[in-house]
Amino acid sequence: MDTFIQGAAAGGNVRKAVYLDLADKHQYNINRFPFSDWSVDRVTTEYRAKNLISNQHYLVGMVYLSYLTDEQREKIINLIGYEYGTVWIALVEEGDLEDSRLRSLIYENFYDYFTLPLDSSLVNLKAVMGHAYGISLLRVASEREEDFIKTSEMVGASEPMRRIFEMIRKICMVDASVLISGETGTGKEMIARAIHQRSSRCEGPFVAINCGALPDTLIHSELFGHEKGAFTGAHERTIGRLESAHNGTCFLDEIGDLPLPLQVYLLRFLEEQTIERVGGSESFKIDTRIIAATNVNLKKAVEDGRFRKDLFYRLNVLNIHTPNLAERFEDIELLAKYFFRHFAKEYNTQCKGFSKQALYTMSNYEWPGNIREMINRIRRALIMTDNRLITADDLGMSSQDITHEIVSLDKARDKAEELAVRSTLHYVKGNISKAAKYLGISRVTLYRLIRKYDLQV
Repeated sequence: MDTFIQGAAAGGNVRKAVYLDLADKHQYNINRFPFSDWSVDRVTTEYRAKNLISNQHYLVGMVYLSYLTDEQREKIINLIGYEYGTVWIALVEEGDLEDSRLRSLIYENFYDYFTLPLDSSLVNLKAVMGHAYGISLLRVASEREEDFIKTSEMVGASEPMRRIFEMIRKICMVDASVLISGETGTGKEMIARAIHQRSSRCEGPFVAINCGALPDTLIHSELFGHEKGAFTGAHERTIGRLESAHNGTCFLDEIGDLPLPLQVYLLRFLEEQTIERVGGSESFKIDTRIIAATNVNLKKAVEDGRFRKDLFYRLNVLNIHTPNLAERFEDIELLAKYFFRHFAKEYNTQCKGFSKQALYTMSNYEWPGNIREMINRIRRALIMTDNRLITADDLGMSSQDITHEIVSLDKARDKAEELAVRSTLHYVKGNISKAAKYLGISRVTLYRLIRKYDLQV
């Protein structure tokens, strides 16, 4: 193995890259890179490349793809799938791009490519290496930015999810009841767990119960517990879910399905922090925080007489609405790749990721089952696929599943206007004067647009 260190200027900010030449043909000598701010290590084995990347965390890698056997190409594919955040650039001989397999390899796995010789392209290569380095830094920073994303499996960078993350930060600091609303499969329990994990109750238990999954005859006992002999089969005292969550949090999913008679008992608990077991005569205090969730419109349920108005207001002290997956389409690719990494380890698959076609199909699909549907489709694909990259067919999706929304010109203008205002406000960190200047409008007009699109400043 030859190693060439370039431009290690004293006191300079030298960035590192690894250059893999499995063919070891020396067709292009790495010494010709005239980059004073880069240190480039040339290696000739996949093992050495993995060792360097894992130990020294190279953010940029280059691979010489010409004169390779099928076995060497497979080794390169395995290396590129190595989870260390390296962004890869391909170097090829000019005539080799006529090979369709090589073109597919580059298209599916590399950030960019250059044909040799590089004499007239060195400046462009240096610029691309800088961009790749920046992309890799952003990727690493993104993975570290939200610690609670990893612990609660809450993943997202879209504006709706950023609002939810900010609400969680505030809500976890207080001890009031929380009502989480949203469609089935949008991650309401994940939000509840995230609040619990960051609250002062984090050392206490988190107890979840689905109010719609238990028959009416059992849910009273499940929530409040029962004394020995309270009913046939009650051979011993049993602690209820509310009591078992003492000093912690009780998550009541599908609260809208709670029968009206039991709503009275829950209301009393919220008002007095006391419960009474079924068959018992003694009331006693417990310290349990309630987080409830619903996929139905509780206000409508109150109007229809199916839900107590006073209980609704007791539960709805703090409210979080979870968007459906179609409303946070910017997160679809991020979520898909997150769940792929999570389940790929579980199934020990040789699959390396998603094809471009699969990502496009997922990004343009309505997802009626939301995140739960995505998880199921990805798990199924990992089990059934024989492909190196998951296809839309592996996911059980086709071009017929893609939804194309036809919008009016006015609606398209509104979307573009909202995006421009939102991104500018984010860039200037909410500074109204700077945002108005960048957008070329007055502050009065900017305030009007903020109100129009209900933006957070």
